[in-house]
Amino acid sequence: GVVSTKEPYKKRTSHGMILGENNEKMSKSRGNVVNPDDVIKEYGADSVRMYEMFMGPLETSKPWNTQGLIGVHRFLEKIWAMSEKSIEDVDITGDLQEPLSQLRKLYHKTVKKVTTDTATLNFNTAISQMMIFVNDASKAQSLPKSLWEGFIKILAPYAPHLAEELWERAGHTQTIAYERWPTYDEKFCVDDSCTIVVQVNGKKRHQFQSPIDGSKEELEKIALEAEPVKKFTEGNTVVKVIVVPNKLINIVVK
Repeated sequence: GVVSTKEPYKKRTSHGMILGENNEKMSKSRGNVVNPDDVIKEYGADSVRMYEMFMGPLETSKPWNTQGLIGVHRFLEKIWAMSEKSIEDVDITGDLQEPLSQLRKLYHKTVKKVTTDTATLNFNTAISQMMIFVNDASKAQSLPKSLWEGFIKILAPYAPHLAEELWERAGHTQTIAYERWPTYDEKFCVDDSCTIVVQVNGKKRHQFQSPIDGSKEELEKIALEAEPVKKFTEGNTVVKVIVVPNKLINIVVK
């Protein structure tokens, strides 16, 4: 009667096995056992925790790779370095100039993906999205307080010890564990531009940025006038131009 279901949980998900670096089951006889105490001592519990989530889908077995662990450790060090930046209490709800406008958009996309992927136990792709955000945010001279603190909150389930330290450095005296999960605004999760790849006879020759849902006529004009494309069309007859909206232009010549 303690819980409303017969089992203490509503759903069970079996995780895959962590194999040795030789892609075989860990065993002393094979000499491929990785002692978690040793790697935690050297790289920290958060690095090991996040690396295991980043290795691949939760339900699949995958081999241990120390270089992958080192990569995650460096990622966490990069996040720590971001806490040294100037954190400014600025309003980011209105119109913003670049590059802050793009950073805001990337933040909302990151919160959305981490929220969704965490709920579905797709931890590896959630971490990948956080890496994309950190890569861009680390280039900024300063960070808006609301974005920085929101990012710490979504980091907390993945690297709880680091998140607690960052939360304290941000000026808070209570644990981050009971803070509300950040929300995202769908209007900032929609791209307003896309990359159009230009092929000539099926081979990539150029790419350019275009507004979403640009007209086929305008996209075709931009593609045909691009210098990298002209090298392969001049002196030839353009037989057909195939435009796939928001993705691709294939120019057929003979």
